[in-house]
Formats: sequence, C-alpha cells, structure tokens
Amino acid sequence: MTDTTARVLQLLGLLQGRAMWTGPELADRLGVTTRSVRRDVERLRQLGYPVRASTGVGGGYQLGAGGKLPPLLLDPEEAVAVTVSLRLAAGGSVTGVEESALRALAKLDQVLPAALRSEVEAISQAVVAVAGVSAPVEARLLSTVARACRDHVLLDFAYRARDGAESTRRVEPYRVVAMGRRWYLLALDLERDDWRSFRLDRVEPASAHATTLRFPPRPAPDPVEYVRESVLRSPYRYVARLRLHAPLDEMAARVPQNAGLLTDLGDGTCQLETGAETLDYLVGETLRLDVAFEVLDPPELRDRVRELGGRLRAAVP
Repeated sequence: MTDTTARVLQLLGLLQGRAMWTGPELADRLGVTTRSVRRDVERLRQLGYPVRASTGVGGGYQLGAGGKLPPLLLDPEEAVAVTVSLRLAAGGSVTGVEESALRALAKLDQVLPAALRSEVEAISQAVVAVAGVSAPVEARLLSTVARACRDHVLLDFAYRARDGAESTRRVEPYRVVAMGRRWYLLALDLERDDWRSFRLDRVEPASAHATTLRFPPRPAPDPVEYVRESVLRSPYRYVARLRLHAPLDEMAARVPQNAGLLTDLGDGTCQLETGAETLDYLVGETLRLDVAFEVLDPPELRDRVRELGGRLRAAVP
C-alpha cells in the first residue's frame, strides 16, 4: 500500500469518526499540508465517497449520507480483478471456497462506492464461470464486454479468427463464459444472423466498443452448453469418438468440460467425443485418462493406435 493510499484511508477513518473537521485539524492529524488534504478529499470524492466542504466560521469537511462504509479503496481495474477472481472461485475453479466466494461477493457489493458498484454488477451478471483455470484477459476489455451484456447494447470489435483472418464484428452480446483455459463471449452476430462464440483473447482490446444502440434481448441458448459445443465442433482436422471403459461420473471428473463431450452408454461405459489437429495428440490425451478404451472413429485414428501399439509391443519382447 502506498503512503498516499494509506493516508487517504486514514482520512476516511477520521471523517467517519467525527461529524466535522477543519482543514488545519486534518492536516495536523495526517502530518501534511492543507493542500494535500484538499487533494485527498478530492480523491475520496472520485471514489464515490460524499465528502462535503463548507467555509466560514464552523466550516470544514464532513462525510455526507451514504459515507459510513468500510474503507475499501479500489480503482475500476482493481474492482474488476477482485470480482472476476471471486466469480471464478464461486464457479468452482478453486475447490472448497465456493460459498466463501459468494459471501465475499455479497459483502463487496455493500462496501463499494456507487461508481464502482455498477462495474462489479456488470461483471457478476455477465460472467458464467466453469471449473478450470482461465488464460489472461484484459480487465478493460472484460469490463467493456460485461457492461454491454448487462445494458443490452450492441458491441463492435475487431476479431482474428482461428486461421488468422481478421474481420470487424457487430454483435448482440449475452454472456461471458470462463471455461477451461479460455474466455468466450456468447453473442448474436448481426451480419451472419446467427449465434457465435468468440474467444476474448482473439479480440483486439483497443477496438472493443460498446455502442449506444440498445437491442431487445431474445431467447438465447444456454451459454455454457453452446460454448462447449462450439469448441468441440470447431474445425479440427480430426474429430474422434472413443468408448471409455469407465462410468460417466468418473470420467467427468477427469475430462475438462471444454475438452470433450461425454455421453453415458448405460453399461458402465461412456463415449467421449473430442477433436485435435494431430492423431498423436488424440492418442496421448486418451492415454492420460488411464482407462481402457476403444476407438470408434475415425479410421485413421484406429490405424495410428494399431501402429503405435505394435511399436510398443516390439519395444518389450
């Protein structure tokens, strides 16, 4: 904590502890000049604390109505960071702290100044957290997207597709999904008149702009299910179907939700549908599951597993 921040916290505590303080009194208690007091008072106002100033005999500084709040001084990016971390924890990305994270979110809403509360509300309403560790996303970009989701306004941004092609998109944004190692936006692409999921790490942060054009929300697909399906159906070179000789519940704990689609086959086994750019990657990821399996599709994967199996048997005569 910087000296300035510590002093502002001390100033807030003084204003909460007594109805009226003169500038010289505050300067004396804080060990600064009256000019520094005025700067610190202005910072409290910018953070949303209603500090009133009056001149003349009996004048001074006092904390207005709504100012009896715990001293939580966060700038917008810090508020976003705290909220996102708590949302991810509440969504199960940190086991054992889900309930604590929800309680902390509720307390955060009570102690933040009004100017930052709307920032936090936007994030809380827009983000759906699924278990997993997410890749970095710029706080400002996340705030812009979340506010557009909450306020139902069209969102413009520059986007880089998987093949490197760049385009400009205008969408109706609905939800942000943190799944696996990625952040995704579920939105209706107006040019294509269809639902799309966009990876936020492929959005140019400086280009993201929430317009003033509002749209009436329409029935949207389940954000988690849609993103999971879109990730699995993305144009991988190989899409595999595997029969895993283990119960669905057991495999659901091992297979990340954005890595494959599991289906219960009803006989103590389950089917895994997943994709990759190389056959060897599919083989390696399947072996890491450490269960017996059968390759159902594609034929190229069956051939590759057969070839690698022959090499392994030859390595141990």
